[in-house]
Amino acid sequence: MSGRFAASNKVAIVGYAHSQVRRRADQSLGAQSIDTARAAIADAGLRLQQIDGFVSSSLLPSAGGQIAEDGVSTVSSAWLAQHLGANPRYVAGFEGIGQITGSVGIAVNAVASGAADHVLLHRALHNPAGRYHANPMREARGQQQWTAPQGFFGPLAMIALPYNEYLQRFGARRESMAAVVVEARKNGARIPWSYWHDRPLSTSEYLTAPMLFDPVCRYDCDIPVDGAAAFVFTSADRAKDLPHPPVYVAGYAAGTPDRRRLPLHWPLDDILDGGAQTARRLWEHAGIAAEEVDLPQVYDGFSPFVWLWLEVLGFCPPGEAHRFVEAGGIDSDRPDAIPALSGGGALGNGRMHGIPQMLECYLQLARRAGDRQRDKATIGLACHSSPHFGGAVVYSAEPF
Repeated sequence: MSGRFAASNKVAIVGYAHSQVRRRADQSLGAQSIDTARAAIADAGLRLQQIDGFVSSSLLPSAGGQIAEDGVSTVSSAWLAQHLGANPRYVAGFEGIGQITGSVGIAVNAVASGAADHVLLHRALHNPAGRYHANPMREARGQQQWTAPQGFFGPLAMIALPYNEYLQRFGARRESMAAVVVEARKNGARIPWSYWHDRPLSTSEYLTAPMLFDPVCRYDCDIPVDGAAAFVFTSADRAKDLPHPPVYVAGYAAGTPDRRRLPLHWPLDDILDGGAQTARRLWEHAGIAAEEVDLPQVYDGFSPFVWLWLEVLGFCPPGEAHRFVEAGGIDSDRPDAIPALSGGGALGNGRMHGIPQMLECYLQLARRAGDRQRDKATIGLACHSSPHFGGAVVYSAEPF
């Protein structure tokens, strides 16, 4: 990929809907998704018959051996289109890590190429019964034979390794990470649909929380939830005739690890080097620089990702994110700070993957954030998954 994205600012989000985020919902994931999709279509001022494209990523993010069943624990594009009664021209699903970046790329390219006029992008997350990350294996095959028997299994082990490296290499403290989680929960507590609505977290609560996989404690992890969100994409020209201000997609980038590793082996240098490459691709694709972004929303499925994204994107120097955050650098109530978690993120909303980041960009840039509206927000950035194994999307309130 070289040069600016040919379809930059030619496709826009024109409507959205979001379910309540609950630990376990009182209706099926499929039913939630149908209701949310209908609400998003109506919010965009469109009819179901006008939605001719469906895009999603239907990964079930659990390492506990649960079965992925369409309409129950996952919801694919095809399932949703069929059960809505739609007759689309275009149906696609993204496979990989960084599901929202991949899905947005597919939706934007479908509209820009003329494969579809109006695309519904959805993401549905399920919290299955039982242990979310228990190891169900009776024997370890393939590459996992070298890791799982030694206890290196699941996402907690994956993130504990680079988190420990960061603490030791840069002299960081868990008190600095408390500032990340407290900030996310403060903002999530302000959002009506959040699982943590009206439930902020104190520093002392964070520091005394049970340790899960040293140094990862309970509050360093986003909580598994049931929830669904949907967005409607169309061309910039069609967006002019719809009821809400459009939010344009300026560009996006994704990355995958360069080095061959055992499963879930994510050394710190892999994340930082791969993330720097992702950032370079992003700025080139969107045609902007980091200093032009006034609403960055960094991914926080695990709290250490916040430090890592801030550094690879260039919002603070390498090895300094922990000091930057502890000094109030991402405090969204400070006018001079970077509002990197103003939408609450995953830690402040629940495990909706990158939806909180994408939604905050849309709401703020469309001037639909209500009491939380940030008047100067014009260019947003939504990050998804790890910097070296995920991606990011740049959004704008006006074409540039």
